[in-house]
Amino acid sequence: MLSLRPVRRFCHAAAVAATATIASNSSSPAAVSSHIYKAKTIEEPALVKLKSERDPDKLFHLFRANAHNRLVVENRFAFEDTVSRLAGAGRFDYIEQLLEQQKALPQGRREGFIVRIIMLYGKAGMVKHALNTFYDMHLFGCRRSVKSFNATLHVLIEARDLIAIEALLSEVPQRFSIELDIISLNIVIKAFCEMSFLDKAYLVMVEMEKSGIIPDIVTYTTLLSAAYKNNRWELGNGLWNLMVHKGCLPNLATFNARIQYLVNRRRAWNAHKMAALMNKIGINPDEVTYNLVIKGFFLAGYPEMAKRVYSALHGHGYRPNIKIYQTMIHYLCKGGDLDLAYSMCKDCMRKSWFPSVDSIIALLEGLKKSGQPGKAKMIIALARKKRPPFSEIQIDSFQSKLS
Repeated sequence: MLSLRPVRRFCHAAAVAATATIASNSSSPAAVSSHIYKAKTIEEPALVKLKSERDPDKLFHLFRANAHNRLVVENRFAFEDTVSRLAGAGRFDYIEQLLEQQKALPQGRREGFIVRIIMLYGKAGMVKHALNTFYDMHLFGCRRSVKSFNATLHVLIEARDLIAIEALLSEVPQRFSIELDIISLNIVIKAFCEMSFLDKAYLVMVEMEKSGIIPDIVTYTTLLSAAYKNNRWELGNGLWNLMVHKGCLPNLATFNARIQYLVNRRRAWNAHKMAALMNKIGINPDEVTYNLVIKGFFLAGYPEMAKRVYSALHGHGYRPNIKIYQTMIHYLCKGGDLDLAYSMCKDCMRKSWFPSVDSIIALLEGLKKSGQPGKAKMIIALARKKRPPFSEIQIDSFQSKLS
C-alpha cells in the first residue's frame, strides 16, 4: 500500500509552486504576497480534502474536478495516495477514468508523466492498462525511450509475468528502435534471480556483453547473491572471479553476499579475512558485515572470537544494532554464557530493542537453572515495558519460567 506524506508536504508544495509561478510574472513583493495568499486559500483546500476524504466516490470526483489543477496532479504524493486508496477500495474503474483523463491532458505529452501513469497502473495491479499505456504513447503525442520501457518492464516484473517479460524484451526494442541500457538488463537479471531462473539471468548478462553493454557492480552483485542464496556456490565463486578479472571492484553489498556464503559453509576464518580485505581496499564494513562474522564464529565453534569481533565493533566507531544483540544473546545462551547474555539483553531492552521471544525464554530458563531468579525477574520487568507490548500469552510464558 502506498503511503502519503504528512499534509504539510502538500501544503508546502502548493506554496512553493505558487511562489515560483507568481514570482516569474511579477516583481512586486506586494503582488507576490497577495498571490501567495490567494493560492493558499484556493489550492491548499483541494490537497487537504484529498488527504482527508475517505469515501471513494467523493475522492474520485474531488480528484477529477482538480484534473487541471497542476498543484494537485503534479504533486506525486497526492496522486499516488489517491490511486492507492481507490485500489484499496476496489474501485479500479475510477482509477482507469482518472489516469486516462490525465493522459489526454497536455502533461500526457511528457514521457516523465506517462512513466508515472505506467507505474501507478502497476501499483494498482492493472498490468494490462500499464502495457497499453506504453504501447499507445504515440497516440497522445509522447515519445518513447528506454525510460518508459524500463518502467513498463518493472511493472511486468512486479507482476511476475515471465511470458510478458520475454515478449516485451523480444518485441519492443526492435519495433520502437529502443536501445536497452544497463538499467534495463539489471532489472531483468534481478527478476530472473528472484524467480530462481539463475541460468536465464546469467545468459542475459552474457548477451548484454555481446551487444556492447558492460555489466556493472549491480549486475554481478545481483547474480552472485542469488547464486549463493540458491546454494550454487560454483556459479557464485565463478562470478566473483570473473568480476575481479574484468576489473569491476566489489562494493559493500557484494562483500556481504560473499561473507554470508562463507558463514553458511562454516568458513568463519575466511569470512573474517574477507572483512579485513574490505578495510584494506577502503570499503568500511557495516553492521551487517559484523553480524555475519560474529554469527560465523559462533557457528564454527569459536565463541571467544565472536566476542572479540563484537568488541572490535565498538573500536571501529560502530554501535551494535538489534540484529547484533539478537545474534549475541541467542548464541551466548546456547553456549551457557548467561552473565554476558543477561548483560546484553538488559542493555538492548533499555534501548527499547527486544530480542526474539525464543531468545528471552532461553535466557530465562538458563538464569533459573543457574539459580539467578533476580536477574530473570529484571528481564521480565523490562519485557513488560515493550511498546507495542508483548502479548499476554508471551508474558505468561516468560513468567512461567520462574515457577
